Amino acid sequence: QVQVVESGGGLVQAGGSLRLSCAASGVTFSRPTMGWFRQAPVKEREFVGAISWNGTYAADSVKGRFAIVGDISKNTAYLQMDSLKPGYTAVYYCAVSLRWTLRPTTATSYDYWGQGTQVTVSS
Repeated sequence: QVQVVESGGGLVQAGGSLRLSCAASGVTFSRPTMGWFRQAPVKEREFVGAISWNGTYAADSVKGRFAIVGDISKNTAYLQMDSLKPGYTAVYYCAVSLRWTLRPTTATSYDYWGQGTQVTVSS
């Protein structure tokens, strides 16, 4: 059974940084994709970034502020968030896709999700 666990959320002041971690266990697929999404209150879940065997992807809204790093061979991913703004307050989720082809920006492409970690940016 695949399990996905995120950690590293918390409260930070605007302009500060946070690093979220994601670890997936029970993955036997050779080329998983690990994605990051976020969901703010009364908003839809939004793609943030992803990492796969062929590179990383970041949403235009976070390019220059967020970086996605990790080691797919070890099923680990990190979301480095810098220059945080109050508008980035949300629950951040890590997800794993075990598909050969997918649209990494689409939530329905992912098979397993973590429980989410709260990120709150104060002004």
